[in-house]
Amino acid sequence: MAINYDKLMSAKFPEKEFQYTERDTMLYALGVGMGRDPMDRSELPFVFEMKGLKVMPTQATVIAWDDSFVFNSGVNAVMVVHGEQRVTLHRPLPAAAHVVSHFRVTDIFDKGAGRGAVILTETAIRDKATGEPLCTNHSTVFARGDGGFGGPNGSGAPPHEIPSRQPDLVSDVRMSPDAAFVYALSGDRNPLHRDPDVAAAAGFPRAIIQGLCTYGHACRAVVKDACDYAPERIADFGARFTAPAYPGETLRTEIWQDGNIVSFRCRSI
Repeated sequence: MAINYDKLMSAKFPEKEFQYTERDTMLYALGVGMGRDPMDRSELPFVFEMKGLKVMPTQATVIAWDDSFVFNSGVNAVMVVHGEQRVTLHRPLPAAAHVVSHFRVTDIFDKGAGRGAVILTETAIRDKATGEPLCTNHSTVFARGDGGFGGPNGSGAPPHEIPSRQPDLVSDVRMSPDAAFVYALSGDRNPLHRDPDVAAAAGFPRAIIQGLCTYGHACRAVVKDACDYAPERIADFGARFTAPAYPGETLRTEIWQDGNIVSFRCRSI
């Protein structure tokens, strides 16, 4: 089965409803590195409901989790990896909510046979009770096994440019060996991240960590070191995934501050 460009570009996807609770909010924060030190009072509000529960901005990626598109789009799902992610926050996320999501495909690019395909999607999420927009997710799917379907060549917008100077801040955190399993409870249950046999079939030596898990860890570093634990200061958070990382590795997030613009780079060391 191959990608059908015209069908996907013209497809109308139904709106879907989701609910998340304070428990989900705390579980997500734990999954991206909050609460490692129970004596760190700055992180308690993210993992303890009696401390005025705060929500990580990147939780926007899982509050309306739905990966059915990948498995119904004609792509080889085993060869799919996450290419890019951007979250725009229209307001700080509530600790619990009933939401409505609207999904659409915005672009598809054919990189050629043996080079894969790039699928760009958008998910707009609003509060069901008020109709107020909460956030918009822009995601890029890299379908490594699906190039050569006859679609247009091209790519998405260029990534944000990292400053050439040394970073202003550096934050290291070691992911736990079970990080992919914990994060899966918040959304991404792709077996590529937990089953060594599926990972081997996809060409990896072992299961890789979810890209959105490292994305959340990077956001934690920015919230902690550049925002003084004030997640409401983040209005937009985007990243390109350029290499796999593995559970148990240490993630280093380098941060550059230029006024209201914070640049970051996260990698395993």
